[in-house]
Amino acid sequence: MIDFKLKLKHILAFALLTLAIMIASIQPLEMEAYILHQIGTAFMLIVLLVFLYKIGLSFATVCLYLGFLLIHVIGAHYLYSYVPYSEWTQTLFGFNLDQSMGWTRNMYDRLVHLAYGLLLYPFFYRIFQIWLPQLKAGTLFLLVVQFVMATSLFYEWIEWLIAIGLSPEEAENYNGQQGDIWDAHKDMLLATLGAMITGGILYFNQKKS
Repeated sequence: MIDFKLKLKHILAFALLTLAIMIASIQPLEMEAYILHQIGTAFMLIVLLVFLYKIGLSFATVCLYLGFLLIHVIGAHYLYSYVPYSEWTQTLFGFNLDQSMGWTRNMYDRLVHLAYGLLLYPFFYRIFQIWLPQLKAGTLFLLVVQFVMATSLFYEWIEWLIAIGLSPEEAENYNGQQGDIWDAHKDMLLATLGAMITGGILYFNQKKS
């Protein structure tokens, strides 16, 4: 079902994200970097509302979009590179995720880029579907994947432009590169794979139906 305005279910979903932002705003690890990240959050919320009223979105698409923003908000609080997910898995499940996977760096930023493709694919697909209604599902799939690739590149450019205006320490905190010279390349690859996974699932479901 496509909605063209906010309903109670949307308000409740937005309220949960607002609560998460309020909690994340309590003593973030680095306030300046946190504010920079949350500017992006505010921009994305505005984009979501504009497209909800302009072209209509399913509630599932809205929830996936807000889910991505929730992951982003958590990362903004901890500067991405310091999200203590391994401590959380140790406390909740009795194992250290980094040690179990053999990771030598904090992987939370990788999760966010993967989630960009995984969770925002339906939103982008809806935009292209309305904009180019004559195209077949396979062509729309390719366009959305390419769009995710292009916007991931554009985001890395923005990060770079912001970082060159900061001190080396502030730039590292904001970017979360963690000394990996291929960080941007891996982030873009994960976003692309995320879009291909979600897009592939939706495409084959459409074929079956």
